[in-house]
Amino acid sequence: MSRPDRAPTLKEIAERAGVHVSTASRVLRQPEPVDGWSESALRVREVAAELGYRPNLWAASLRTRKTTTLGVVMPRLTDGVVATTYQGIEEAATKAGYSVLLSSPPDDLEAQRRAITLLVGRQVDGLLLSSLHIPGRPFVESLGLGQLPILTVTRHADAGLPFVVGDDYRGGALAARHLLDRGYTDLAIIAGPDHASTARDRRDGFLDTLREASVEVSADRIVPSSFDVSGGVEAGRALLDRTDRPRAIFAVSDTIAIGILGVARDLGLSIPDDLAVVGYNDIPVVAQLPVPLTTVRSPAHDIGVAAVRRLLDLVRDGDAESMRLPVELVVRASS
Repeated sequence: MSRPDRAPTLKEIAERAGVHVSTASRVLRQPEPVDGWSESALRVREVAAELGYRPNLWAASLRTRKTTTLGVVMPRLTDGVVATTYQGIEEAATKAGYSVLLSSPPDDLEAQRRAITLLVGRQVDGLLLSSLHIPGRPFVESLGLGQLPILTVTRHADAGLPFVVGDDYRGGALAARHLLDRGYTDLAIIAGPDHASTARDRRDGFLDTLREASVEVSADRIVPSSFDVSGGVEAGRALLDRTDRPRAIFAVSDTIAIGILGVARDLGLSIPDDLAVVGYNDIPVVAQLPVPLTTVRSPAHDIGVAAVRRLLDLVRDGDAESMRLPVELVVRASS
């Protein structure tokens, strides 16, 4: 069947398929076929495909005051974990019939404010924020976003908003128990940036578990850092280029841990004989390092998928439950 030069109308599709126009409209509003569709509904989809029908999203948005678009603010998209989370977000949004507008500003509040303002100006139906700083509530309230549905992903930020994150506190606890079980008590932690709930939760889970075992970590061995390799190098030098260096280090991200391993190599230290290292996230490269890295695996892709589902609950029903997805320890040669 040849396609007409002009776009077909719903009325034409309905007539060709032998259904009422309201039925055709209802069927074609679905982004993909639904289980249990009738033969007439499937016929509507078939006719629409043959005629080259494309829904008028602009007209639909005027009728419903919805744009079927979600805004996402996600810095450090070059980071493998962040990119994997975004992949889950985009896949889940597409499956639900939504498009995504992404902004990837630097990890500072003013840059985030500009990004959020831009996305709100595009009339998104909801926002996913992955970069809120602790405490997040004053910042969110200052934005004046009214009733716009907002959910935080990967960080919770004490903002009073629903969130989807990995169970980072438990992840820190798993790292501590592993090192204790291996007999390590001379420990340090490279703790990431204090404004990130991910870093805080991992740090707190680690230190609380050690305290329960009557193992204390001195303040000079709790070293803040950025989340990248250079942060690991800087903090690693502060801990390892001294005579009283620790026997084991927990890094709150794998990229930090990679920086530590580089410093250890430069100092001639053997992993794990002289120094044990545990990271966090299980990015693909760490299993292929000369000394494969023990790490805590966080389900980045699943976090993205779950975040979209919860945000759409918020868009449709005005309510959504927060989630902490399970993590697991992956033991390799570095410890």
